[in-house]
Amino acid sequence: KCRTGPLDIVFVIDSSRSVRPFEFETMRRFMIDIISSLDVGPNATRVGVIQYSSQVQNIFSLKTFFTRADMEKAINSIVPLAQGTMTGLAIQYAMNVAFTTQEGARPLHKKIPRIAIIVTDGRPQDRVTEVATQARNAGIEIYAVGIQRADMNSLRAMASPPLEEHVFLVESFELIQQFGKQFQDKLCGVDMCMGQEHGCQHSCISTPGSFYCECNPGYRLNVDGKTCSFIDACADGRHGCQHQCISVRGSYTCHCRAGYYLHQNKKSCTMIDYCSFGNHSCQHECVSIPNGHYCRCHSGFTLQPDSRSCRATDLCNGLDHGCEFKCVSTEGSYRCVCPEGQQLQADGKACSKCGAGHVDLVMVIDGSKSVRPQNFELVKQFVNRIVDLLEVSPHGTRVGLVQYSSRVRTEFPLNKYHSADEIKKAVMEVEYMEKGTMTGLALKHMVEHSFSELEGARPLSHNVPRIGLIFTDGRSQDDISEWARRAKESGIVMFAVGVGKAVEEELRAIASEPVEQHFSYSADFTTMTHLVENFKLNICPEEGKGETEIRSPCECEVLVQFQTNTVAILQSLTEKNILWAPSLAQMTARLEDLEKQIAKKK
Repeated sequence: KCRTGPLDIVFVIDSSRSVRPFEFETMRRFMIDIISSLDVGPNATRVGVIQYSSQVQNIFSLKTFFTRADMEKAINSIVPLAQGTMTGLAIQYAMNVAFTTQEGARPLHKKIPRIAIIVTDGRPQDRVTEVATQARNAGIEIYAVGIQRADMNSLRAMASPPLEEHVFLVESFELIQQFGKQFQDKLCGVDMCMGQEHGCQHSCISTPGSFYCECNPGYRLNVDGKTCSFIDACADGRHGCQHQCISVRGSYTCHCRAGYYLHQNKKSCTMIDYCSFGNHSCQHECVSIPNGHYCRCHSGFTLQPDSRSCRATDLCNGLDHGCEFKCVSTEGSYRCVCPEGQQLQADGKACSKCGAGHVDLVMVIDGSKSVRPQNFELVKQFVNRIVDLLEVSPHGTRVGLVQYSSRVRTEFPLNKYHSADEIKKAVMEVEYMEKGTMTGLALKHMVEHSFSELEGARPLSHNVPRIGLIFTDGRSQDDISEWARRAKESGIVMFAVGVGKAVEEELRAIASEPVEQHFSYSADFTTMTHLVENFKLNICPEEGKGETEIRSPCECEVLVQFQTNTVAILQSLTEKNILWAPSLAQMTARLEDLEKQIAKKK
């Protein structure tokens, strides 16, 4: 047995088509005979095998097997590739892959010899000189064994110097086993640790023609290459301990400070959760700290002298709340309220009367194909004349616009523009959509998006009326009932205006109660004047009758002003000679009739 020290040996075996099956069997025997003489193991000699033809195949690497039985079994299972003879490619694979530490080769500083035994029977079909030189320069000792038809020049180009000790030519495959016994002597030399005074403090490792020293676990080899020093594993700072590192004979353990315990990874520390013991008696919250805990109260509460119980803090008395009218304490907070008939402003503190006519108004206009471009421009003018008479501002009236056809598009949300000029400019830039009439989809969009606080609607607590004005000229191509109901249930005052081919039943389903007062329908555009009357009847109760719901004075005043503004716009539009407008005389007669009805009611 070879006992001169560990080696890293890789057999590079030619399995090209020129190697006949019975000849390949003798090559198997050659490898097995060599391995049988070696002292193999993870800390002794390691062996790898690759075969090549037109390609390279790894049979097993230096880290795969550490017993001769496993290696012999793997060698006997090799199936020859039976193709070309790419010896240069095989040498390059051995250098770049087989002899890497990832594949099991020991690091170069260990000074363990790296030996490649190339066995081939023919002339290489690629270049070997340059790649073999690179392999030798990388520290690989190459033995070139040629059999029968092998090219001697190629063998010499591959082998390490001196060539007389690294180049072998065997006349036939039958003689390779006999040659294997002689080759063993090349690998097994004199045990250098036994034949001289090596001077190693701990262990001497013999290699062919030399030796090197190793230290016991927990020690490192000094620069003299012979003596050893104790390793402080904590000193290099790479231990990863979160709190404390304790050196222990070349290794280390991590410790935690008081009040912490070591995590399962044996490096990080976790604070002990004293609150989890269940005996803290805190009324609200228990907060763990190193070596103990303390009690904490929720926001708006004060910790009592017993350091456990909590009592609510009256924030209205304890700070400058800034409420204009009245501060109302709630658990852990407060809110401002205003007297009846006044609104809480956006700052949540100030109150103001609603005479300025502030509303959140979303107009949903039909942009279907049946409207036609010239009438769509008329609708845009109608929208802008309403805007002209509104006090548009962030804290006043906010206006949003939605257009729909086969789909729904928010032209601008309630919080987009803060002045009438900005809104009017945006309205005139709206592009006509055409296509279908999905009124139900438009209602859904209005409820879910247009009147959301995200898009600028004031909170319901601010008592700012929400008005939805739906304008359509045809039958909806989808169901409108569900989202019309949801709109009204969410507090939106719904008005439906239909012209042309609009369906009265659909308008009634959209309109708020009482329905008769919240929808207008006619084949002519100017009959939208009914909208004004409907506003008044729905929002402001008649004196002494009590027939309608009594709403807040602010809501009544705001909506009446909106109605009044809309009258002026409709009258203005009536004066123009447009597609849907009847004669001025018709409009005048209608207004006179309305005045008479109002006078009678008074």
